[in-house]
Amino acid sequence: MTSPFILAPRYCLDDHSQWLRGIDPSRQYWLWVNGDRHQPTILPGLLVADFDQLKAIVQGFRALEPGQTLTIPRMEGVAFTLHCVSSNCYAIATTLNEAPVWHLCDRETLESFLKSSHPDWLCSPTSLELGREQLRRAFTQPAYV
Repeated sequence: MTSPFILAPRYCLDDHSQWLRGIDPSRQYWLWVNGDRHQPTILPGLLVADFDQLKAIVQGFRALEPGQTLTIPRMEGVAFTLHCVSSNCYAIATTLNEAPVWHLCDRETLESFLKSSHPDWLCSPTSLELGREQLRRAFTQPAYV
């Protein structure tokens, strides 16, 4: 038996359907898959220590060619990978309902996501609540497995 493979649509900032729920204070991207509010997911985002690190990552992203990948640090020992699928299509691989998923974004969307990691960036008040929601979820998880 093979595992399911789901391919999400390409997210663009000018999409008619609302798919971006918000970006929380820890720079995670909260999406509704295919714009479906019953399919929420959280994608890892870029978290940098200073502007020079942000600049280096954005330059690395802009230099990606089709077929290349860029490993993005999240925090100590944690990272995610951006895949350049084509000249204006990038993927972030995650899982959804225990199945592998590639969330596809155009260049403008992904660059906007990366820029939200600027040290001076502040999330919206509604997105601040997303961070609180993440903390509430964490407190319901067992501390030791």
